[in-house]
Amino acid sequence: MGKVTKLSVATLAIMNVTAVVSLRGLPAEAEYGVSSAFYYLFAAIVFLIPTALVAAELAAMFSDKQGGVFRWVGEAFGKRMGFLAIWLQWVESTIWYPTVLTFGAVSLAFIGMNHAYDMTLASNRLYTLVVVLGIYWLATFISLKGMSWVGKVSKVGGLVGTIIPAGLLVVLAIVYLVAGGTPHMDFHGSFFPDLTNFNNLVLASSIFLFYAGMEMGGIHVKEVDNPSKNYPKAVLIGSLVTVLIFVLGTFSLGIIIPKEDINLTQSLLVGFDRYFAFIKASWLSPIIAIALAFGVLAGVLTWVAGPSKGIFAVGRAGYLPPFFQKTNKIGVQRNILLIQGAIVTLLGLLFVVMPSVQSFYQILSQLTVLLYLIMYLLMFAAAIYLRYNLKDVARPFRIGSKGNGLMWIIGGLGFLGSLLAFILSFIPPGQIAVGSNAMWYSVLVIGCIVVVVAPLIIYAMRKPSWKDSYVERTLQMIHTTKHHVCVVAYYLADESSNGICLYESYLAAKKVAGNRAVFYSDGGNEWNND
Repeated sequence: MGKVTKLSVATLAIMNVTAVVSLRGLPAEAEYGVSSAFYYLFAAIVFLIPTALVAAELAAMFSDKQGGVFRWVGEAFGKRMGFLAIWLQWVESTIWYPTVLTFGAVSLAFIGMNHAYDMTLASNRLYTLVVVLGIYWLATFISLKGMSWVGKVSKVGGLVGTIIPAGLLVVLAIVYLVAGGTPHMDFHGSFFPDLTNFNNLVLASSIFLFYAGMEMGGIHVKEVDNPSKNYPKAVLIGSLVTVLIFVLGTFSLGIIIPKEDINLTQSLLVGFDRYFAFIKASWLSPIIAIALAFGVLAGVLTWVAGPSKGIFAVGRAGYLPPFFQKTNKIGVQRNILLIQGAIVTLLGLLFVVMPSVQSFYQILSQLTVLLYLIMYLLMFAAAIYLRYNLKDVARPFRIGSKGNGLMWIIGGLGFLGSLLAFILSFIPPGQIAVGSNAMWYSVLVIGCIVVVVAPLIIYAMRKPSWKDSYVERTLQMIHTTKHHVCVVAYYLADESSNGICLYESYLAAKKVAGNRAVFYSDGGNEWNND
């Protein structure tokens, strides 16, 4: 057997960086000048690092079981809360699509050479709505066809649409300053912001969304030599590099664009335009616009079906009605994708009632932050609770070698940081016209209530027929393969918690499986696993 290749500290740090870095949010923080560095650093300390470390411990605890946040929260607070957590993860990603596609639409608008026309087109709500919905439904159609090549697009998209433009933006800012360009950012400003002005804090709270996704790196914790020492080192290095990229990128925009001219959706493209004009290379503007648009579109194309797989897998275990469990001929979660598309379409219609494209972008970004933070609150609370509820379970990676003090500090810091950002996210930003405050609060408050209450109602209304669909699929699998001599055993499920559906499936399978074994790896020491 070949030697298993372990990840180096540097490799894992780079993986953590590429998992969270995105340029589309830089204009929101360029509003704050030098003090933006404080916000980035503060959010990294109270959210980014705690998220990475807590997720690593949870992922290592349940490395032999699937389910992600559904498993982590479910083991602590029961399946109802686990279902809520994975539901929030799915809905949050669904709301995220219009915001990231808005940035993609703006990037496409800047492909032309007429700067004034480009800005006018990018501000047109009808144009943005058509592009957002057109691209999203195209990506959905491709996902339904199960085209495997789309997975390769993300690698190129991440390099072309994020890493290269980030490096180029910083280099252009340095060239601009060295060549005698006049910076619009006041570098003599205070590093510490005016924390008494709540209007200034709402945009800063969106930084927490910049760092969302770091928990995904936790699945690699056992792939590192000496994880108790090297994983925290990789997290700290990755966090430092991430903060550095965000700070330098934000400063680069602040240098070339006056504070009063910053636009959440356009300023990244405008910044490149101005730098290219300064070095007499305006012909590069359409190229960078295409690169940024490609990065966004590649990400959406790659991920449009991804987050729905988690809720689909849990739903198949009897947590969702049979309608949500339907697939097409090639096994793609058809109905969930169509419902996801309907939600994106309805959200897109907010373009009609919001005063501008950037106000639409901001309000959906804030709703995304709120929903994601609820999930993180559950995750941090679960990590602390499991230290007592499952204190004897092996932890290949553990925060603190002895006792629970360090977990309370790290997990508590992440929980309180998430709670603070959650509260601040409700405050309307003073820098952006978002329409009436009533509209702002209505979308955020009602949106949160509906999204949180919906899965709890669905869970309470579960019917035996929902799990019967699961049992039926298990029997269908066996009946279609039972005459194949190469089949020696059957595997019941993946990414689901053990319960009534798996118990019933095991009993039904044993009646028709003959002498073949029936396995369910998440069954542990329970009886429904041969």
